[in-house]
Amino acid sequence: MKEFLLPYGKETLKADIEEEHLAGVLLSELHSYKAPKSGAELVQDALEHPIGSPRLCDIAVGKKKIVVISSDHTRPVPSHIIMPLLLAEIRKGNPDAEITILISTGLHRGTKKEELESKFGKEITDKETIVVHDCDDKDNMVYIGKLPSGGNIILNRLAVEADLLVAEGFIEPHFFAGFSGGRKSVLPGVASRETVMYNHNSAFIADPHARTGVIEGNPIHNDMLYAARAARLDFIINVVIDPKHDPIFAVAGDCDLAHRVGREFLASKCQVDAVPADIVISTNGGYPLDQNMYQSVKGMTAAEATVKEGGVIIMLSKADDGHGGKSFHETFRDEKDLNRMMQTFLDRKPEETIIDQWQSQIFARLLLKATVIFVSSCDGQLVEDLHMVPAHSIEEAMEKAKAIVKKEDYQVTVIPDGVSVIVKE
Repeated sequence: MKEFLLPYGKETLKADIEEEHLAGVLLSELHSYKAPKSGAELVQDALEHPIGSPRLCDIAVGKKKIVVISSDHTRPVPSHIIMPLLLAEIRKGNPDAEITILISTGLHRGTKKEELESKFGKEITDKETIVVHDCDDKDNMVYIGKLPSGGNIILNRLAVEADLLVAEGFIEPHFFAGFSGGRKSVLPGVASRETVMYNHNSAFIADPHARTGVIEGNPIHNDMLYAARAARLDFIINVVIDPKHDPIFAVAGDCDLAHRVGREFLASKCQVDAVPADIVISTNGGYPLDQNMYQSVKGMTAAEATVKEGGVIIMLSKADDGHGGKSFHETFRDEKDLNRMMQTFLDRKPEETIIDQWQSQIFARLLLKATVIFVSSCDGQLVEDLHMVPAHSIEEAMEKAKAIVKKEDYQVTVIPDGVSVIVKE
């Protein structure tokens, strides 16, 4: 018997898999990688040795309005480590700079004060000017041109009017943008709803290059990078984190060149070959990424890449916040035919994209390949609304999975952290 302790909210769940049924374990090397220095030292080194850019303290000289884009409450960015060093670097070159921290919520809800304190610490929250982006606040949006795909680039006024635009973030595999971090701080981070929804259109989501770990030929990435350049994103500091959310690698400098170095490091540690199986167990890496069902689709896509056609994905996600998206929930609750749903998405023009369509499209794609058993704290009816099978323990989920695959010699692949791996099919 092989025992696995799998992240679930702020806890772990134990899975016992008989060795004769275990096909493989897809585990990122990030789980065992030992950084040569502390997280703070890595960040400081990156700031002192930027890639494709002068040091930030030198760029900041003479700049009046400086805006630092920071990720929101849904991302486990170790801002309590990064932000103090980043602010010190700016003030080293410009002690009198007017600095605004702009929280890049994208289309998410606004970040609450207690979440800001948890993210930055009380000192920064109390002393610094912090503004939470609102994608629907049209009075504070500015049109600055067109995306390569034809959509309008409409961004937060603070970012557009800054004399110096900087971003902090982290780099992880992303299920349609290839990787998070870098240019994503601008689009979707501080973009208008219209701009984000155009970028996340059904044709782009359906493109075979819009996949985890893929940048070359990815139309979503291309638009995002163009928007970051158009906004004059001058400097980034991005980290790669371990399962405890501590930095193990850091890059700073040009928003594309530095990001490339970061994602190359990440890919070297977390790309794994698919191990096809009848049953695949995956997670969203625990809190904060498994707070709702919407975000949990990310961890499911890792399982999608290795589960056999007609197989079962067991997804572990505490999802204390429920579905995580009203439109996402209603789309699946109100349409029982997944093929018809998918065709509806594909027939929509980019400018007709509706809220959460991209997540729904990806979710429908994987549901058409496999049955999903969802282990969570959610009400069973809510889980069934989203075309999944509810379960409240791994043991219950495994019994249901075995009944579905109907094979004595079933095989199981375990993915302890579905958002930290790039599964190569």
